[in-house]
Amino acid sequence: MTALRRPFVRYALIGAGALATILAIIAVVNQRPVRVEAASVEHDVAVRVFGLGTVEARVMSKIGFEVGATLAELNADHGDRAVKGQVLARLSLGEQEAKVARAKAALEVAEAGIKRADANLEKARAVLAQKQEANRRKQTLAGRDVVSQQVAEETARDEAVARADVIVAEAEIASAAAQLTDARAQLQFEETLLGHRTLVAPYDAIVIERFKELGTVVKAGDPIFTLVAAGSYWGLAYVDEARAGYIAEGQRVDARLRSRPQDAFTGKVVRIGLESDRVTEERRVFIKGDNPPPRVFLGEQVEFLITVANLDKALLVPEAAVHGYNGREGTVWTVEDGRLHRRLVRFRHRTEDSRLEIVGGLPEGAHVATRVETGFREDRAAWISEGGKP
Repeated sequence: MTALRRPFVRYALIGAGALATILAIIAVVNQRPVRVEAASVEHDVAVRVFGLGTVEARVMSKIGFEVGATLAELNADHGDRAVKGQVLARLSLGEQEAKVARAKAALEVAEAGIKRADANLEKARAVLAQKQEANRRKQTLAGRDVVSQQVAEETARDEAVARADVIVAEAEIASAAAQLTDARAQLQFEETLLGHRTLVAPYDAIVIERFKELGTVVKAGDPIFTLVAAGSYWGLAYVDEARAGYIAEGQRVDARLRSRPQDAFTGKVVRIGLESDRVTEERRVFIKGDNPPPRVFLGEQVEFLITVANLDKALLVPEAAVHGYNGREGTVWTVEDGRLHRRLVRFRHRTEDSRLEIVGGLPEGAHVATRVETGFREDRAAWISEGGKP
């Protein structure tokens, strides 16, 4: 029995010794100073916000006719350039030209009616003057009993009739004038409809698309062309709301077209949308290019980097090294007097490579860890290496 216990005791002592050795090693390892990669102050840091978007046009129109008819003429096609006022298309004109000719004839009739009414008025006034003179003489003679009273009454009646004829002639002039005005308006209306059968460019433009071909019967309002105003291209960037707070008009933008990744394009912010997308939580930012390519394709994907600030000097820490970051503050590990501590600090800008600018909450002489290791704990001894170099 004693012989059996001796190996057991020996093994137990060996195990206890090994456990003690391991615990001692762990204690030594846990107590030794830990190496910490610390952030250093950087100078001339550009804070840029990333946005993904497309090439768009500020002025784009789908144009067509205000009346319906058969397409008789097409003078533009995809890719053509047009100047303001240039004829792009025409509808068949025969029927409307006949209506214009009829309206012109009606106008000539109305003008002739005015002349006839004027002549009738002059005639009526002349007759009235004659009747007035005859009535004056007859009334004088009747007072001397030279002519009978009946004759005097007849001449007075003739004067009244002549005066009524003048009033009728004046009314006929007013009626003829109204008919002339109506004829002129009708002619203008028919000429306007004739003009609606000619489609002209409303501005200097590039034809993006043509929808109809010759001989097609189109309805009023059907689009015939899609036009883009020359020089009205701009970029539309969608930026995360969390990053869009510092964007302002006039800021510099660097852009990279998907089809030309090796070329550098620049521009500036010209407009910021006043309404964010409620689903994607993105803000629309419009960019005008300084050096656009000679040929632009609408809808092409573009990557935008908007410079929202330039920092003379800044202390930046990776977002991965921050605990509980809420967009304004978070907790970081610091080395102070050779010991690790946790500090709640304030942030301002966030760079495109996900580093945060610390603007408050650090004690004097504190160094901020850029990487969090598993052995970090409060008040543990530490030694620092800036930029990851011992």
